[in-house]
Amino acid sequence: MTKNLVIVESPAKAKTIEKFLGKDYIVRSCFGHIRDLPKDSNAVDIKNGYKPFYKVPDDKKTVVKDLKKLANASEMVWLASDEDREGEAISWHLTEELGLKENKTKRIVFHEITKNAILAAIENPRGIDMNLVNAQQARRVLDRIVGFELSPVLWKKVRPSLSAGRVQSVAVRLIVEREREITSFNITTYYKVKAEFKVKDKTLVAEVPGRFDTDKEVEAFLNSCINAVFTVSDVEVKPATRKPAPPFTTSTLQQEAGRKLGYSVSRTMTIAQKLYEDGHITYMRTDSVNLSDFALAAAKMQISGQFGNHYSKVRKYTTEISGAQEAHEAIRPTAFEKLKAGADEGQKKLYDLIWKRTIASQMAEAKLEKTVITISNSKNKESFVAEGEVIKFDGFLKVNIESSDDDDENQSSGLLPVVNKGDVLPCNHITATQKYTRPLPRYTESSLVKKMEELGIGRPSTYAPTITTIMKRGYVLKDKREGEIRSFKVYNLKGDKLSSAMKSETVGAEKDKLTPSDIGKLVTDFLQEHFGQIMDYHFTANVEKEFDEIAQGLKLWTNMIDAFYLPFHQEVDKTIANVEKVTGVRELGIDPKSGQPVFVKIGKFGPMVQIGETSDDNKPRFARLQKGQSLDDITLAQAMKLFDLPKVLGDFEEKPARVGLGKFGPYIQHDNKFISLGKDDDPYKISFERAVELIVQKRDSDVLKRIKSFEEDANMLVLNGRFGPYISFNKANYRIPKTQSPSDLSYAECLEIIEKQPAPKTAKKSR
Repeated sequence: MTKNLVIVESPAKAKTIEKFLGKDYIVRSCFGHIRDLPKDSNAVDIKNGYKPFYKVPDDKKTVVKDLKKLANASEMVWLASDEDREGEAISWHLTEELGLKENKTKRIVFHEITKNAILAAIENPRGIDMNLVNAQQARRVLDRIVGFELSPVLWKKVRPSLSAGRVQSVAVRLIVEREREITSFNITTYYKVKAEFKVKDKTLVAEVPGRFDTDKEVEAFLNSCINAVFTVSDVEVKPATRKPAPPFTTSTLQQEAGRKLGYSVSRTMTIAQKLYEDGHITYMRTDSVNLSDFALAAAKMQISGQFGNHYSKVRKYTTEISGAQEAHEAIRPTAFEKLKAGADEGQKKLYDLIWKRTIASQMAEAKLEKTVITISNSKNKESFVAEGEVIKFDGFLKVNIESSDDDDENQSSGLLPVVNKGDVLPCNHITATQKYTRPLPRYTESSLVKKMEELGIGRPSTYAPTITTIMKRGYVLKDKREGEIRSFKVYNLKGDKLSSAMKSETVGAEKDKLTPSDIGKLVTDFLQEHFGQIMDYHFTANVEKEFDEIAQGLKLWTNMIDAFYLPFHQEVDKTIANVEKVTGVRELGIDPKSGQPVFVKIGKFGPMVQIGETSDDNKPRFARLQKGQSLDDITLAQAMKLFDLPKVLGDFEEKPARVGLGKFGPYIQHDNKFISLGKDDDPYKISFERAVELIVQKRDSDVLKRIKSFEEDANMLVLNGRFGPYISFNKANYRIPKTQSPSDLSYAECLEIIEKQPAPKTAKKSR
């Protein structure tokens, strides 16, 4: 009989913990949740107190069976799932499903996987906290009710296969509203004026603090500077300090990893999970900036030893977020003396980010000296101002500099040349550059997380899955924009000669910015009109507060859901009964050839252009919108161009070569084969010769891909694929056993492999 069975969530964690415990303990993984609500409408019994019906999924039945066998053969079972609500719920589900008895079951929690933390947890077990479990159940049940009642409304009134969610729909709303702010933004121009002054053998660059709105204003100012005397009217030097940022929470880690490392939110959490399971960092789902006394002492020791005592300053941060648990810690290294950690480059970079942020938070402020030089103009009231900043003591900057999502055009420069009040400065030249006002930037994943946290939408465990869901559903796209060329005017005054010139710049280039799709906009508008409560930011934030109250034992979870459900359900019934189907239809104009109206709308397969009414005797014509095109801004000319394809470019080998646009982009069709165009090929301008070149290239690549074909059946092929050789037969693929050589396979052997190995399952369409 086994003395002690420890159940954790992941195999990696099990492996790490097993190293710290003696031979009397065996550690096994339950691989996350062992039970969940089934994916049907019977998951929650609404009429009987919102009772959830949990089910063990097929892929977990073997795990449950093995754990039950081990639990029955053990003297004591230790439930060591994560310390958050999800982890508490996992322990409760294990207790229920494995039939664990209270007298032989103990719950332990730890926020880091180190020997001391594990042994301390063993010495201080507790029971399962049903308040935390109920908070998790409340979230799960509420989200299931909202999803299962709202989604069918979207199927009936917008388009099949859509989904809605309490948090995901609000996140999409944020992105839609930002996009519309950008679209409606009125761009204006202005001029910024800079001057370069000579100070002995150095130069001093200063700027007029204000802006000039018109050419007339800036020309008048520049003309007034001709033969003017420029005098230093003020030199202000004052000390300043800069404090470090607190240690990382889940959201701030996601933001900084996105800004500095270019990691998506989901990638950041995957890497952090691995670092946690390998014992390198503390638990990565937290909204606390608190550090334990042990961590404070360890950080101080590391800083003093590595940089000197004068670099150390102990700080105790407190969390301002309502519902944050100060008993939890911020994300920090488990051992500060470990300067590097991680199994691969991605893990090493994230660990370095965490180490620097935590250490910097316990270091002295940076001491700076800020200098502001004001230069007056004898012929104009406008002064020039130069700002500089000198680091007198680097403090925490020796380790870490925080980044920002905002672009700052007015960042202070470095060291300024020495000048005194009353000095007259010769002017080398003055430049006035035309600028354009800019709307707020599109969200990145990290700036979206920041906004959601500010509004109280979601919690540390929900940011990553929310963003993944809205992109997977096609409501939000992560776009790359090449930008466009824009002209701007530059005036230059040198001596008494004023000249101007036009220059150009690339603007609007973006990478990894979040943009709403047409269907995302349509669904957002529909939900806001008919389900305003669900889409309200304050409602979503208040729900999170109620979950916190349930977790603290201040509120019954069933009462909380009951107060929400009745009015919500009535609104669902009312919308299904009274609201017409929406398509986002917009009339663009009249087709010059047929005289029929041209529309854009959401169709069964997405955004499309339609020529002609559905009720007409002649069938309407349709064309799919292409990447980068939107229902909101596509023009009639752009829409009509979509009907130029497909078209025949010419005959190659007595068969037509067509160019067309499909779901996956532009293509050439020839002899029942489809060849994708290159990224530089324009489907509207591609020549017949280029099409033939692509056809031949495709044949050559197919020949290299083909290992073997058979006279018995042309559909039987042995091919070389991305993951190695395989058999292709009747549009299905089959693995070749490692014991057999692909090039030596006979037709009979291929048939035998196919018979023994069923074809891969095709994805079933489901609602």
